[in-house]
Amino acid sequence: MEARNFSYQHLFDFSKSVFVSIGCSEEHALIASKVLLSADLRGVDSHGVARLSGYIRLWEKERINARPNIHVVHETPSTAVVDGDAGLGLVVAPFAMEVAMEKARQVGTGWVSVKNSNHYGIAGYHSMMATAQDMIGISMTNASPLVSPTFSKERLLGTNPISVSIPANEEPPFVGDMATTTAANGKLEMLQRKGQEAPQGWVQNKDGLPTTNASGVKEGGALLPLGGDREHGSHKGYILGSVVDIFSAVLSGANYGPWVPPFVSFLEPSDNPVGEGLGHFFGAMRVDAFRPANEFKQHMDTWIRRFRNSEAADPLQPVQIPGDVERKMEKERRSTGIPLLDPVVKDLSELAEKFDLSL
Repeated sequence: MEARNFSYQHLFDFSKSVFVSIGCSEEHALIASKVLLSADLRGVDSHGVARLSGYIRLWEKERINARPNIHVVHETPSTAVVDGDAGLGLVVAPFAMEVAMEKARQVGTGWVSVKNSNHYGIAGYHSMMATAQDMIGISMTNASPLVSPTFSKERLLGTNPISVSIPANEEPPFVGDMATTTAANGKLEMLQRKGQEAPQGWVQNKDGLPTTNASGVKEGGALLPLGGDREHGSHKGYILGSVVDIFSAVLSGANYGPWVPPFVSFLEPSDNPVGEGLGHFFGAMRVDAFRPANEFKQHMDTWIRRFRNSEAADPLQPVQIPGDVERKMEKERRSTGIPLLDPVVKDLSELAEKFDLSL
């Protein structure tokens, strides 16, 4: 399938114009566009501008509030609950992470659970906010119920990602960012656009049997927890996804499990919600709350260099540190542009026409 390259600035300006067109403030449109495009820059194409039309669809269904009053509803010196007022998760999440970091500045660590939000882009963007402040950042969110627990046919969990970012000194930060499923749903959407099959272990059909049909989830099947099946450790992915769901939603008062309001167009929100909107969870830990920051970061350099220089099983495939691939991709795409598949360009062109913009 053909792909066309667009510059980062071009797509940023276009996305900002779309967010302003639905009523977002200039400040919120800037934040949302920055978070959204960070995914494309880092090579996580499933969570970048390919999702822009999805946010607009939710806004048209009055599920996204373009002018939210994002605020803290409960707090202690080190914890808080944030109400996103149905705003864009792309805006709610950075607000909540700022709250977590401010608490960490005051008392060493900050922990924030969020309710009444929406899809927040890539988890890594929010955890990385902390590293520039000599803090360790943690970011997680629950998501559309598309995942079956081990041994189940029902869709009860989301892809529920976890990201942890850790600062270093001369080396770039350690940035772990992963779904708790074998693959994120956005990866399936990209395969569908390309007309390709899914690898074994990603999906089961509506009868609970393995399938390589990239549309298997749309047809009543489910994504599988990290590990794929019980023999390969899916129960561990199930546990991780459950922890994210509980921290993000049961702790905050958001919807959890099968009641999470879906981002995907082929599912409708539950008629009997158990909470408010979608949930996130953030943590910020000041490094010097544990040991001197410079001392820690020098040891992180040692850790990173030792692992990166470990003897590779294949000399053509060196060992990498979490975040290496994405950093390389970002450098390349800032120079050569961001490739968009034809169906994504078509979606953006339709948005341009809808809001009288130019793509």
